Amino acid sequence: MKTAEIQELIEFLMEYSISMLSIGTYTSRVEKCVTRIGEAFGYEVHISIFSKNISISVLAPNNYSISRTYVRKYTERGINFNVISRLSALSWHAYDEKITFKQLKKLYEKIIHTNHYSYISTLLLVCFANAAFCRLFGGDFISMPIVFVATFIGFNLRKILLLLNADIRFIFVVCSFVASMSAHMGTIIVSTKTPDVAIGTSVLFLIPGVYLINSVIDVLDGHSLIGLSRAISTLILISCIAIGLYITLNITGMRMEY
Repeated sequence: MKTAEIQELIEFLMEYSISMLSIGTYTSRVEKCVTRIGEAFGYEVHISIFSKNISISVLAPNNYSISRTYVRKYTERGINFNVISRLSALSWHAYDEKITFKQLKKLYEKIIHTNHYSYISTLLLVCFANAAFCRLFGGDFISMPIVFVATFIGFNLRKILLLLNADIRFIFVVCSFVASMSAHMGTIIVSTKTPDVAIGTSVLFLIPGVYLINSVIDVLDGHSLIGLSRAISTLILISCIAIGLYITLNITGMRMEY
């Protein structure tokens, strides 16, 4: 590669890394994919990932005076395993097929701009999943539609608050309270033998399970700093869910039975 192309490469690698991190990829996978793409184009790549920032250095292996270093912030978006898989495959495609940089960027843009699941389909699937969890945890068939409706309300409220750029912790507290209170109101309107299960499972759509799993993987892979940071952030969100649920139980005077 020519010296001038190192600038294009590091700009692409930064965008590629942020795209992977923002959709729920664990640290080691991002590190391996970025390094693989750098090697495919004849460059040495070093990447450091923190809780809010990412740093990438690209160096010419025979001349370290030819180098670039970028540091940028990133934010997390919705989880998308399909895009994660395709972006990972793209790094292998660049390494094995020896495609040009222009082809690489074209394939990347195609993956990023692929139509994802619509909001309506995601909403319905989440509602059905939460209703299934209700049954799985011992809820009766009357509790299931109650959980479905409560999840529908809570999920839409979360979407609205995210569009308003509200604090994520505030969102989790409010959505947990609204979803659990909606489930409680449903158990009053429609008699059910398992109201506690309905209320308890109505907030499960908020559980950040993927990020908790990623934090464990990061720690096990030696990325302790980002792993512990993710674990603490996840535990804070789970605490926010518990606070919202506690507010509902405190207002209604209801107790959860186990």
